[in-house]
Amino acid sequence: MADGLAATGQGRVLLLACGALAREILALKSMNGWDHLDLHCLPANLHNTPDAIPDAVERAVLERRADYDTVFVVYADCGTGGLLQARCEKLGVEMVQGPHCYSFFEGNAAFEANGEITSFYLTDFLVRQFDAFVTKPLGLDRHPQLREMYFGNYEKLVYQAQVNDPALDAKAEDCAAKLGLAYERRFTGYGDLATTLAKVAKP
Repeated sequence: MADGLAATGQGRVLLLACGALAREILALKSMNGWDHLDLHCLPANLHNTPDAIPDAVERAVLERRADYDTVFVVYADCGTGGLLQARCEKLGVEMVQGPHCYSFFEGNAAFEANGEITSFYLTDFLVRQFDAFVTKPLGLDRHPQLREMYFGNYEKLVYQAQVNDPALDAKAEDCAAKLGLAYERRFTGYGDLATTLAKVAKP
């Protein structure tokens, strides 16, 4: 999906993003008046096949870059094993730094320092889409006994909240209960996504 094109002129920037970040990017655009940034999102379910992300990003860059002064890729590595970074370098475009969105929402430095390998993370998007992106793809709706196989080595579910929404808090806590995990909520806001886009937005 794409939002409306900015007025013709210098400084037009295309944000080529994961669909899971659409709501957050549009919120940041609105809050900061970044009308010269246009958003085009690729399907969020590409995360189920991360090896397909670099090709999808390249196609979109090649199709759209002629209309913009700058293209910025709003993906972290996202399971591509460095392939997306290499592809962006080949294309001459920059991308968000970090291993995944859980890291840049919390702040890459803080996330790395915490080193919580036994935590399962959800963002606002994943809380809203828990069944579509967790329950059904893993077959937990059909075979609940698989829960232990997938989540037996996790200790807690960490909900990284981008906004304060009691309904999302309640749903996230319910997700933790369904997975048999302890629950922790952290308000991260937009983290490094906000600071990164602020730099991109500068003329």
